[in-house]
Amino acid sequence: MYFIDLRATGIGGIAAEEASVYWEDGSIRTPGDFARDVQSKDIVLATHGFNVNREHGRDSLTYWSERCNLPSGYVLVGMLWPGDSAFFPILDYPVEGLEAIKSGKVLAGFLNQYATGAQSLSLVSHSLGARMVLQALDGLDQGTRRLILMAGAIEDDCLVNEYAGAAGKAQQIYVIASKEDWVLKFAFPIGNPVGQIIMHGHPYFRAAIGRAGPASFDARTRLWQIPEGWDYGHLDYLPSDRTGPQLPPPLARPGDNDPTPTPSTEGWKPSWSAGAVSTQVA
Repeated sequence: MYFIDLRATGIGGIAAEEASVYWEDGSIRTPGDFARDVQSKDIVLATHGFNVNREHGRDSLTYWSERCNLPSGYVLVGMLWPGDSAFFPILDYPVEGLEAIKSGKVLAGFLNQYATGAQSLSLVSHSLGARMVLQALDGLDQGTRRLILMAGAIEDDCLVNEYAGAAGKAQQIYVIASKEDWVLKFAFPIGNPVGQIIMHGHPYFRAAIGRAGPASFDARTRLWQIPEGWDYGHLDYLPSDRTGPQLPPPLARPGDNDPTPTPSTEGWKPSWSAGAVSTQVA
C-alpha cells in the first residue's frame, strides 16, 4: 500500500511544501515509482481526519485497507495530512482547517504531475479530511470517479457553496453520515464559527454534513444514513487495530430500522465502512 505524505513532521499540524511517497513498511519510494505503479489503475485515495499524527494515520488506514475488498485493477493509496491537535481539540479545530486547505493544494499538485496515467481517481475522507480532499479536487486537472465523505466535519452545504466547483468534478458523490456522531453534534458547532471567521470572515453556525447528510442533493449525490440503532460514532469509521471481520461488497444501503450487520463481532463498524466504500467505488 502506497502512502502520500503531506506532513512536514510526524507530530504537529504543519503541512509540507511538497508531497513524499513511501510504502506501508516505511520504505521510501520516488514520485516516479508511484507514477509507474498506478499507470492504468483505478486509484482510491483515502485519508484520515482531525487530531491524527503520522503514525496513527498510517496504522489506521493500513488496518482499514485490509478490510476493503476492491475490484481487480483498483489500488488503495493512503494520504497523511497534518491534522494534529496542538491544543484542546475543539479550540484547535479551526486552525487545522487551514492546514487541510494547504495539504489539499499540495496533493492536487502532486496528482496533477504523477497520477495522469491512472485510469481513474476516487477520493475518500474521514472527518476534517473532507476539507482536504475537496480542496485537492478543486485543484485537480482531471475529475474524480467517486467522492466519498465519511463523517464529514465540514458544512452541510459545502457541495453547493464553498466547494461547488470541486463537487462538480465528481461523477458520483457518496456521503456516509450518522446522527449518533456526538463529535459532529457538539464539537463541530462550537469550533465551526471560529473557523469560518479565520478562513472566510463568515461567523454562522452550520450543521456538519457527516450527521444528517447534505443540505441539498443533485442527481449525482447519494446519502448512506447509518441507522441510529447502530450507535455509530465519529471514531468508528477507521480501526485502531486489526480486530474485525471481513464484510465484502456489495453492501446494501442501510434502512432506518436495519439491524447491525454482525452484532456480536468486535470491530465490525470499521469493517462496515470499508465494505460500504468498496461497494461505492465499484
